[in-house]
Amino acid sequence: MSDTADRPRRLLGVLFLGTLLAALDIAIVGPALPALRETFALDERAVAWTFTAFVLANLTGLPVMASLADRIGRRTVYLADVALFAAGTVVVCLAPSFGVLLAGRVMQGLGASGIFPVASAVVGDVYPPQERGRALGLLGAVFGVAFLVGPIVGGVLLSVASWRWLFAISLPLAALVFVLSARALPNTRAQTPRPLDALGIGVLVLLLAALVVGLSGLDTAAVLASLARPVVWAPLALAAVLLPVFVQTERRAQAPLIRPSLMARRPVWIACALAVGAGLVEATFVFLSAYAVEAFGVTKSQGSYLLLPLVAGVTVGSPLAGRLLDRVGPRPVVTVAMVLVAAGLATVAVAPGLGVHIAGTVALGVGLAGVLGSSLSYILLNEAQVEERTVAQGLSTLFISVGQLVGAAALGAAAVSGGTPAAGYRAGFLGVAVVAVVLIAIARGLPRMGRPAASPDPSLSASGAQP
Repeated sequence: MSDTADRPRRLLGVLFLGTLLAALDIAIVGPALPALRETFALDERAVAWTFTAFVLANLTGLPVMASLADRIGRRTVYLADVALFAAGTVVVCLAPSFGVLLAGRVMQGLGASGIFPVASAVVGDVYPPQERGRALGLLGAVFGVAFLVGPIVGGVLLSVASWRWLFAISLPLAALVFVLSARALPNTRAQTPRPLDALGIGVLVLLLAALVVGLSGLDTAAVLASLARPVVWAPLALAAVLLPVFVQTERRAQAPLIRPSLMARRPVWIACALAVGAGLVEATFVFLSAYAVEAFGVTKSQGSYLLLPLVAGVTVGSPLAGRLLDRVGPRPVVTVAMVLVAAGLATVAVAPGLGVHIAGTVALGVGLAGVLGSSLSYILLNEAQVEERTVAQGLSTLFISVGQLVGAAALGAAAVSGGTPAAGYRAGFLGVAVVAVVLIAIARGLPRMGRPAASPDPSLSASGAQP
């Protein structure tokens, strides 16, 4: 086989490693939380910002990095993102205080925000249309690999070393990705770059930050009383004021993050509601290790291993959901998936022992796999016109991130105000289960059968992807 024929394959291998770099960082945060809490003397409300800071920075950077890559070149931005991610990792590993650690997490989130979108754009530049779907599918599968490897690596390292090594293991991979990417990635650019909705991004980030700060200050045992505290009502009021401002900004933007005409379609806003729910559930994943440590007295290392049954559920559920979508349509797939999510979360919340807890996490993983990824993409692709595909996929990424942010803040607040952390987590899990039940009813509004979704387009993933 010629060097020219081998080039796309080698390039895909490099992109695979880069995506693994970003995905692995997400997968190891959950196992690290109990150790971080001890090291910096934090409560669950504060330690949740380890996850929240990354997600907020990642959400901010997604459209910015995609726009920069279109203008100054894919390779240039990709290398800058890998370097920024590595620098943030060094800051996290050496952090003498929690504030410094959060600064490192913001750097990591901004760096990671460009890795997958740029990789997807490179696939679109290099691969012919008939091969792009398979290449993008392989990159998407990296998140499953990361969540399979992450708990194992976390369990081993926490049994022999400190939490700092959980993050440090990404540094050799970052160095390898940087060197290989500098040699292999083309520095292509978009022929007609889309305008950057800078004002919309700024308003959205400020809105979400205010919402997260307000929610994280709630006392879930006395919600009305806590709402009277300025640290709660002031940021929530700011978020409420910024919401209509954001809507007006998007209506006037040349290239909006959210296209109002697209959101007006019932299947689209249902998909966005499901994306928020999926983000809430993903946030519970981050706290499951800490919950197992508190509720069942396992070690931090064992708490990491307890994530493996959940990952197994996701691994089994993802291909099954994909096959069923074309046969029965999105409504029954999503409905059954949300039933499993609600049942799994409720089981985890009331589990009297580890055996029942593990069974609940398996059901939770299978259920979430039926909502995330293929189902959301299927719904949005069916409703979006060709010129709306990038914006439609961006909606999925945006609303999943909103769910992650809200979920992390709410679960952290619940853990602090529940009497004991274990009781607080249980209340939080039950709350997310109730949301899942509501989403079961909402999912009944989806079409029973839709026309087949369009073939994957590289522009779909240019706005980001979630695990």
